[in-house]
Amino acid sequence: MNQSAPQLTSPHLSFTQLLSSTRRGARLARLLTVSQLRSWPTPQDLTERAELVVAELAANAVLHGHVPGRSFRLTLVFDAAACHLRVDVTDPRGDRWPQAGPVSATPEALLRTGGRGLTLVDALTDHWETLAFPPSGKTVRAELTGTS
Repeated sequence: MNQSAPQLTSPHLSFTQLLSSTRRGARLARLLTVSQLRSWPTPQDLTERAELVVAELAANAVLHGHVPGRSFRLTLVFDAAACHLRVDVTDPRGDRWPQAGPVSATPEALLRTGGRGLTLVDALTDHWETLAFPPSGKTVRAELTGTS
């Protein structure tokens, strides 16, 4: 009865937190992200990009995904071997999906105070997408790879 032991793969580090769907909750999501990533073997460049991505996705969850009495969820999953981070921000509004609009250089577009956040997310991530979160929510997932 000699069986070989299963090969161990490098574990993914993960963190999940429910946060109030308020400006304070969005700020806390950003602060918790930085704190958590600094406690893991995460490169500085990846931490800095993730901070901006989480700030934008959490702000969008609060602004566009808010349902009274419901929270949003932040999940971070880090694969240290691949230096790959997955950021999931889940909110209860599955009927309103984010759309990255084209970047416009018109004076009116440059003077607007909003509407450029997903363009920033697109520039800072390797990939981002929106997934259904049954029964009625959505998850915006962003993937970032750092330099080890």
